[in-house]
Amino acid sequence: MVWTSHPVPRIVGQIRAPGDKSCSHRALILASLAKGTSTFSGMLEGDDVLRTAGACRALGAGVERLGVGRWEVIGRGGFLAPSAALDFGNSGTGSRLMMGAVAGFPIDARFIGDESLSGRPMGRIIDPLTAMGAKIDASDGQRLPLVLTGRERLSAIDYAPPKASAQVKSAVLLAGLRAEGRTVVREASDTRDHTERMLRAAGAELEIRREGPGGPRIVSLEGGQALSPLQTAIPGDPSSAAFPIAAGLISADGNVLVEGVMSNDTRSGLYDVLAARMGAVIGADEAGDVCGERTIDLHASSGGLKGTDVPPRTVPSMIDEFPILAVIAAFAEGETRVSGAEELRVKETDRIAATVDMLRVNGVEAEALDDGFVVQGCGGPPPGGGVVETRHDHRIAMSALVMGTAAQSPVAVDDLSMIETSYPRFVADMAAIGAEIRDVAA
Repeated sequence: MVWTSHPVPRIVGQIRAPGDKSCSHRALILASLAKGTSTFSGMLEGDDVLRTAGACRALGAGVERLGVGRWEVIGRGGFLAPSAALDFGNSGTGSRLMMGAVAGFPIDARFIGDESLSGRPMGRIIDPLTAMGAKIDASDGQRLPLVLTGRERLSAIDYAPPKASAQVKSAVLLAGLRAEGRTVVREASDTRDHTERMLRAAGAELEIRREGPGGPRIVSLEGGQALSPLQTAIPGDPSSAAFPIAAGLISADGNVLVEGVMSNDTRSGLYDVLAARMGAVIGADEAGDVCGERTIDLHASSGGLKGTDVPPRTVPSMIDEFPILAVIAAFAEGETRVSGAEELRVKETDRIAATVDMLRVNGVEAEALDDGFVVQGCGGPPPGGGVVETRHDHRIAMSALVMGTAAQSPVAVDDLSMIETSYPRFVADMAAIGAEIRDVAA
């Protein structure tokens, strides 16, 4: 079903950011590992998170939705063997984090997913968990479906992931809770630290330090620690907030406020690049702390945008935002270059190729690199008029629809059903600030 986003004269309004997907996954998993009752508000209720909730339920936790965004989790202090496969749909985060959590229990669990997830590499998780003592039988040696056989006591490891990955770090730390000895993860580049923050909120003791000025960030914890239940809200998702913020920036008459957005240095790369290097008009007001995270109200308005070279050191803190950055770059004056982002090749799709194709079909000159892309800005609204092949990637779909709000001609996408994985309110929120996104057949 084709959906089309039509150019509108202005994008103005105020919305609230949906719950952060990364924090929602982690909240469900940690609450299931704890013993006792946890309660959460502001939980993201996208398909990815619902898959993790279902997996926690299948592993023996009591998981119940109490109302919109309100959830209760009754943890047993451990996991039981599931009677059926754990189906994670399209969720790479849920599946990879859960592999680490399950590895420390003497159970067999079969992990499955949709076609997209089954094509993504799991070797980066399999290698450290196998080194800790788990047994993993995977399709092609590193893909779903796979069967994970855990152990009552894993062996702690000192591990340096070959590529920056919060999912790998988190899986190893979750397994480390059930390991004998001290588990250490050494990060050459900082990645999002939600697992560390939430583990501490649940009573775990972690050591976090830097190995010399500018050296690796080292996170470690002793095995055998029990977690306490959590009662907290989930902060707003900065990755989801990027779409209405971008719409405000590229509009000829834009003024958008997004409330309750998590502000975390490991997730702020897009906003840093936009404000400091591309001339975007972005401001923030303090909105309080939630779940150990600072939150802000973000506002963005129209203004001249200029292209830039994105510093490679910034890439890990904006890895999910490159499709929408490419859209903003299409409206900017001059060239924008991204490198050091080879991780994009193994997202929901080859996100480098999908991003470049999205731009080209809408009249924007763009080039794919092995580890990034180059966009030649149009210095104003790009032609538009294309139908974007989303390749079952929610961020490509949302980015293309944002482009359509300010392009010269409407921009269409071949599917938007996958947006349910991360931002179920996307179309409604965009309509609230003035976008016109509709089913072509309607």
